[in-house]
Amino acid sequence: MVKVLLVNNDAIIMIADDEKEHADVLVEALQKQCARAFAVYTAEDAMEAIDSEAIDLVITDLNLRSDINGIDILNHARERSAGVEVILITAYATIDTCKEAIKRGAYDYLVKPIDIDQLRAMVAKAIPSKRSHLAADKDFVFAGVASRSAAMQSVFHVLRRVSPTDISILIEGESGTGKELTARAIHNNSARKARPFRPLNCAGLTESLLESELFGHAKGAFTGAATDRKGLFEMADKGTLFLDEIGDMPLSMQAKLLRVLEDGVVTPVGSNKSTIVDVRVISATNHDLAKLVEEKKFRQDLYFRIKGVSVTLPPLRSRPEDIPELFGYFLKQTCEETGADIHLITEQAMKVLVGFNWPGNIRQLLNAVRTMVVMCDRDTLDVRDIPGEIHHVKRLSGTVVGREVEMTAGQSLNDVEREHIRRTLELTDNNRSEAAKILKIGERTLYRKIKEYNL
Repeated sequence: MVKVLLVNNDAIIMIADDEKEHADVLVEALQKQCARAFAVYTAEDAMEAIDSEAIDLVITDLNLRSDINGIDILNHARERSAGVEVILITAYATIDTCKEAIKRGAYDYLVKPIDIDQLRAMVAKAIPSKRSHLAADKDFVFAGVASRSAAMQSVFHVLRRVSPTDISILIEGESGTGKELTARAIHNNSARKARPFRPLNCAGLTESLLESELFGHAKGAFTGAATDRKGLFEMADKGTLFLDEIGDMPLSMQAKLLRVLEDGVVTPVGSNKSTIVDVRVISATNHDLAKLVEEKKFRQDLYFRIKGVSVTLPPLRSRPEDIPELFGYFLKQTCEETGADIHLITEQAMKVLVGFNWPGNIRQLLNAVRTMVVMCDRDTLDVRDIPGEIHHVKRLSGTVVGREVEMTAGQSLNDVEREHIRRTLELTDNNRSEAAKILKIGERTLYRKIKEYNL
């Protein structure tokens, strides 16, 4: 079973081993997992690379047939950077030395012959999670993860420019695309980051409740108003107010909001006392506000007031290249929350996730990750752990396939079975052994079917 490591794509890994073929095998194994790995074949080259490269992880043989050994490389790496991790490779006879090295700062050790899955799992734990910090230096950060997609890079470019300002921002996009997370990131990248961030979902709230939530109320202003209460505008003073689903705000309330946005003066419900506030407003909607303006369902003056700068978050289905990294980020987050120890996912499972259209976008992906982690009792996530609404399993002609295949009326059973087998082989990169396991048939039966259907 092929497993996919979830590691930081910005990390640099150096393999130091005087057995060139062995070193190259380790490099290839890690590069397949999206890590940037390279090999050196002498202790001297290892020392030089540590001095010249921003290496995150060193994997070194203890005995390099040199006056410089793995312990020397460990000491040098730790002297150069406290953040670099070192994994030692050793023969059985020197395990005690490696244990001693761990006391001196090594991350861990591996005994030859190296088990590749064990190496990958150890690397996944050892690599520092610094992507968000690196991205913050270079670009705008979305939900702690830097996106690779061109669409999101365009969004980041705009937000990087406007976040430090006080200009109003309108975030548009489908439900679940991360509008509130983006608003929080804008706030955290602004000069107001030390002040409050207050969110409010406007959907489903009546005018009276919205007015009370935003502007506050005085004692006795209405039934149940037992005390004075500050509204979100006052609570967010010098900070940021995030108005989610602003397109659902009643028209009469839109006029009251516009007045406050224009003059910065808030008057609580049932009070004659006004307060001046300094609040940056970020709005979001999954509606087409311009169309609502044309239909007279949203005030044009408010629309232009909140749309200082507008950005549209692309749906997850339009940027599948981001799914593995988002999945890894959410997996790490979920494991920290639940105490789970899961760092791997099979390649077949990842292909299913990347191929899904995610109608619920990032929110649906996050929920899927949480479900998979809670339900998994192993250290590796697999196809069987994917929620049913994402990955349907159907039985046809005695076989089980990994993806639901759309059925066509009048199609023969042989045609259906052929398509099932073809898609399963595609899912497993033509790994017939793995495909036979998914289909729950013998390999000889699968070979016969492949020949019969000319696959």
